[in-house]
Amino acid sequence: MTDKRIVLSTAGSEDEARKIAHHLVEQRLAACVNIVPQIESIYRWQGNVESSREWLLVIKTSADKFARVRDAIRELHSYDIPECIALAVEDGSPDYLKWIIDSVE
Repeated sequence: MTDKRIVLSTAGSEDEARKIAHHLVEQRLAACVNIVPQIESIYRWQGNVESSREWLLVIKTSADKFARVRDAIRELHSYDIPECIALAVEDGSPDYLKWIIDSVE
């Protein structure tokens, strides 16, 4: 297991996704953010089943930066409860994992 994390979040527009991604990389909270355009999300919200077009953010960071990533997403996001889920990276290319750390330090 490594100390690297993949953080997943969604945004309601391309502009919002780009704003969050740029902030995270500029502030060295993420090494990279992939934006996957126009996914369809089906979810339960306030007792109803809803469907929305969203943009998926795949954020590469480290465990020690996760709290700041979570806080930045909460601050920049338009949703009442933005998605922010961290997944542990079990293993990976040593050079790529080093690049993540070098990028967020």
